[in-house]
Amino acid sequence: MPKPCGLLKPRHLVKPVSATRVAGRYQSHQKGLPSLPVPLLQQTCERYLTALEPIVEPEELNNTRKLLEEFQEAGGLGEKLQRGLEKRAGKTENWLSAWWVQVAYLEYRLPVVVHSSPGLVLPRMNFTDKQGQIRFAAKLIAGVLDFKTMIDNETLPVEYLGGKPLCMNQYYEVLSSCRIPGLKRDSVVNHAKSSRPPKHITVVHNHQFFILDVYNSDSTPLTPDQLHVQLEKICRASSETSSEPVGILTTQHRDSWGKAYQNLIKDKTNKDSVSAIQRSIFTLCLDGATPQVSDDSYRSCAAIQMLHGGGSRWNSGNRWFDKTLQFIIGEDGTCGANYEHAPAEGPPIVALIDHVVEFTRKLELGQSTTGSLPSPQKLRFNITAEIKKDIEEAKHSMNILADDLNIRVEVFGHFGKNVPKAHKMSPDAFIQVALQLAYYRMYHHCCATYESASLRMFRLGRTDTIRSASSASASFVKAFDDPSKQVVHTDTAISGQAIDRHLLGLKMQAMEEKLSVPDVFKDAAYAKALHYKLSTSQVPSKTDCVMCFGPVVPNGYGVCYNPMDDHINFAVSSFNTCKETNAAHLAQAVEEALLDMRTLLEQTPRAKL
Repeated sequence: MPKPCGLLKPRHLVKPVSATRVAGRYQSHQKGLPSLPVPLLQQTCERYLTALEPIVEPEELNNTRKLLEEFQEAGGLGEKLQRGLEKRAGKTENWLSAWWVQVAYLEYRLPVVVHSSPGLVLPRMNFTDKQGQIRFAAKLIAGVLDFKTMIDNETLPVEYLGGKPLCMNQYYEVLSSCRIPGLKRDSVVNHAKSSRPPKHITVVHNHQFFILDVYNSDSTPLTPDQLHVQLEKICRASSETSSEPVGILTTQHRDSWGKAYQNLIKDKTNKDSVSAIQRSIFTLCLDGATPQVSDDSYRSCAAIQMLHGGGSRWNSGNRWFDKTLQFIIGEDGTCGANYEHAPAEGPPIVALIDHVVEFTRKLELGQSTTGSLPSPQKLRFNITAEIKKDIEEAKHSMNILADDLNIRVEVFGHFGKNVPKAHKMSPDAFIQVALQLAYYRMYHHCCATYESASLRMFRLGRTDTIRSASSASASFVKAFDDPSKQVVHTDTAISGQAIDRHLLGLKMQAMEEKLSVPDVFKDAAYAKALHYKLSTSQVPSKTDCVMCFGPVVPNGYGVCYNPMDDHINFAVSSFNTCKETNAAHLAQAVEEALLDMRTLLEQTPRAKL
């Protein structure tokens, strides 16, 4: 491990931004990536029927089969839409991405909190007071700036999957960007691409917002020691929670926030303050107290802080949830992040966080004094009676949502990815089949299951769906069959041949051409196929952390997992208002399913696998 870097030689780890820029490297890499293909219409229709088999009744399946036959008739609507989609693919960098961001995120009107933005829980850090919190925060900021240098210089190492290079675009979207609320549709702005990219971050402490410049006049980043001094100034200037928690407005239903936002920024001071937050590189939330809990419940309570802040009584007002990236550091060593999902998926966020955690471990703060720096600027808000009313409404809604969400973070300690690998199986497939088995044991039927699959093998690729509830997995959970069949669905999805985004594309193409939406999309089976009672994601990392998110339907579960070598981190969520779901029960059922599947493997002669 490199020698910890102190005050005197801070640039061993953080190069000046002007250092060896590889201009054009990113663009030339992107141009070399293939475009996302448009799958064959017949192939998608056949696979759609297969995907419906385990989750709909036979008569519903027959009805859908007839609708699909009509849809595919020669010279019919299906062919027309497919041609339109292929034409779009020829004219755009990626026929899907803009539509996907619009439909999945920007037009989605439920609050981003819980419903859309994931939280990430880091291991508990080794401090329990304000000084420790500030020291760690200074190192964390320095670590993010170190990563940003690679983005700015286009020297980020290209990632590969199965020997194929991946699209790196999402890394260029997460810093200096922000979601902007609209009345019917939101937008995302990325200030990193402006002629004068931002040089500051936002720090929130006791519900008060500050601008902290993190670069010197010569474009070198502030040292961790300088950052430490500046953070101390911020904490001294906001020692009391006297301000209205303006940040809690960002937890609202998007239509409500869209209206409140228009009202908020009528005032020039407010508009300038909001703009400074939106333009900042990222947000750092220095949290106050959190509920005291037992060690067993610690991770679950930390997940609550990362996902929504615990309600207005705790830290939900100490956030700006529209900001793409928020780092959250509690006084008790609780650490993690929350990110707004529109610009990026989990893996680029986790790669950044892995880098930052490693950086903080290598770094020691010096004890010397630093030259004087201008004090960070406190952002002012003029709170009218109407804004005060919006804040009170936001508090009320946030508290209802906080009470409704049930989240359990569990560490499955019996084994990790080592066991499935020893049996030449994909750890992800193994865990997905365990989820199917756990759900079936609880409910005695299969359900539509979503697992995100990366499309980053293609230029500007985002995600498609691995439908883990297949006929093979249904047979397995009913008769305890062969889990290795699951891998086929993953390969299909990441190679751009899955069904969900193609079906969405055909529907969007109909709307684009002002044609009536085909009957196959009005079918009850299509609604069932999109009602994901299990919404799941594997987000692996080097750091022993776990991501978490809320269910995507009122009677469903959100399940995120990180398989480490010898254990698996799970986050399972459900809503308390739904009497048929229970996060703790599903977490327990998953643990039992994993153990039973290992027993099955150990009893099965290797030659038959």
